[in-house]
Amino acid sequence: MQYRKFPGTDLSVSEIGFGTWTLATGWWGEKTDEEAVALLRLAHSRGVTFFDAADSYGNGRSERQLATAFRGMRDEVVYGTKIGYDIYDPAAQAARRGQSELPQKFDAAYMRFAVDRSLERLETDRIDVLQLHNVKMEHVRDREIWETLRDLKREGKIRAWGAAFGPAIGWLYETVELFEREPDIGTVQMIWNVLEQHPGAAMIEAAREHAPDCRFNVRVTHASGMLEGKYTEDTVFPANDHRRHRPRSWLVNGIQKVRTLEFLMARMTLGQAALKWLLAEPMVITTLPNIYDDEQLDEFAAASDIADLGQDEMSRVAELSARNFGVEEEPMSYKGTMERVPA
Repeated sequence: MQYRKFPGTDLSVSEIGFGTWTLATGWWGEKTDEEAVALLRLAHSRGVTFFDAADSYGNGRSERQLATAFRGMRDEVVYGTKIGYDIYDPAAQAARRGQSELPQKFDAAYMRFAVDRSLERLETDRIDVLQLHNVKMEHVRDREIWETLRDLKREGKIRAWGAAFGPAIGWLYETVELFEREPDIGTVQMIWNVLEQHPGAAMIEAAREHAPDCRFNVRVTHASGMLEGKYTEDTVFPANDHRRHRPRSWLVNGIQKVRTLEFLMARMTLGQAALKWLLAEPMVITTLPNIYDDEQLDEFAAASDIADLGQDEMSRVAELSARNFGVEEEPMSYKGTMERVPA
């Protein structure tokens, strides 16, 4: 396993990290806490040191799983977690269905309360990487929110701070404007992969210009499993799997795109090549593939030590992407702020 360091700090993380939403939420299949803890410990034995959680993943379950897995090993792991959803509001909890969004709270008092509760569940005195969960433009423009994070860092409760963005809540220009307004931001979590390069590539370019010390931790590294290379036209997802609700065209078109990438599999699996493509970008500090079992963990963890993709391979991927991997389809529709909105 190779490791990368946050600029200006002694905080380093494994190139392959572990996103705990596959263990704590039930959105990718059910896992018992015992199964989750065993998989987390196995990941650490494979060199994984960065573990990404959120207080909203199972209402604190992901953080408790980490505390159980690494009790007595705190200095050997790096904890990332996210706050911002009011998981403590019983009325909101009772009304929530599936993956529907909870109310958000980002006032200073609530942020401090949420950080303290996360610290308790993680059984630690500091959060290594704290990210605000799916902030909207109104939050990006609220200076007090980001000053609160700086205060928490000065107090030693957090070591690096940033925000997590996704296509449903907060996206391109939320990220761009955050870089412009808070150039000392330490990290951003985003969706980015070989098949879904926009708007992640634009976000990286904005960071390069306005926040050069920011580093990206990347989720949905395999396009919701498409780049694992295991889907066929006959694939059927379980009833509780969120991929079951996607249109069939997503599956059929995705499989056609993946077939154009088979040249990457000469010396590694497609799943490993998807991670090496991401790690070719120096501003990516870690990748967060969805990990469901021991076999997948071993495959992804091994990717870090495989020789990098060559320039010819990277160029060929760029050429394929420029023509949508040979597939004609309707342009992807995005949520979040995809156009500039005046302050």
